[in-house]
This record gives sequence, structure tokens and C-alpha cells, in this order.
Amino acid sequence: MNDTPPKPALRATSRSLPIAMLRARENLMSPLRLMLGKGGVTEQQWRVLRVLGEGGEMDPKDIARQACLLNPSLTRIMQILDKKGLITRAPHPTDRRRVLVSITGKGTALIDRLTPESNRIFADLETKYGRERMDELLDLLNALSDVEI
Repeated sequence: MNDTPPKPALRATSRSLPIAMLRARENLMSPLRLMLGKGGVTEQQWRVLRVLGEGGEMDPKDIARQACLLNPSLTRIMQILDKKGLITRAPHPTDRRRVLVSITGKGTALIDRLTPESNRIFADLETKYGRERMDELLDLLNALSDVEI
């Protein structure tokens, strides 16, 4: 007689949330990568610029959290963006150990230049997928982001 319990089965990859999210991300990012290539920035650099464009001057820890980046990666990305003239870094006014990061006029101009194509990509997606479904998906993903696992 075999007393070992049966091994639990993994979900099929077609029903795996992490895999489904990765597939959707790759499908969405394909046209965005082409757009970003025209702007001379990477996905991660774009996220930093977008966060700074929306939030103004920020602490790097806040940028990392909002742009979904690890701190060591952000440090490297900020060096590149600074060399390109897309951001500036300045000492914190009250805490010399900290730095504040801002987007430059050149960085804002890049966002402005790429915005029409970005909007077109997302308008095409909304047309194909449906605006209500997009809104529902975004609400679900944002709620899922807040769930502690």
C-alpha cells in the first residue's frame, strides 16, 4: 500500500496569473518599445520620466516605488538620464544625505513628443479590447496590487 499523498497539481500555464500577465505585458509592450526606441529611451527610463513628469521633484525611493524599480537599478537609470540631460539631481535642502530628482525641460519635451504615439497605441487597444473592459482591467489590476500575499 502506498501511503504517500498525491502531489498537488500546478495550474495549467493558460490559467496562471503570473504567466497571463507576462503574456499581456509583452503583447502591449511590443508597439511601446518601438515608440520608445524612436525617443532613445528604455522602458525603465520612460517609467522614471513619466513618474517625475506627473509627480514633480521627488526622492529616489519614491521614484523607485512608483516606477516599479529596484533602488540599484534606479541609480544606474538616473545616471543615464542625467547624462542625457533628461533629469537633474540636487541635494535635499534639509538632509544632505538625500537627493531630490526633477525632470528637465528636455525630459518634458521628450514626453510631449512621444505622447501622441502613446495615446494612439492605447486608443487602438481600447478600440480592440473595449473601453469598459480596459477600465475594469485597470481597476482589477490596481486592486490586485494592493493585496498583501
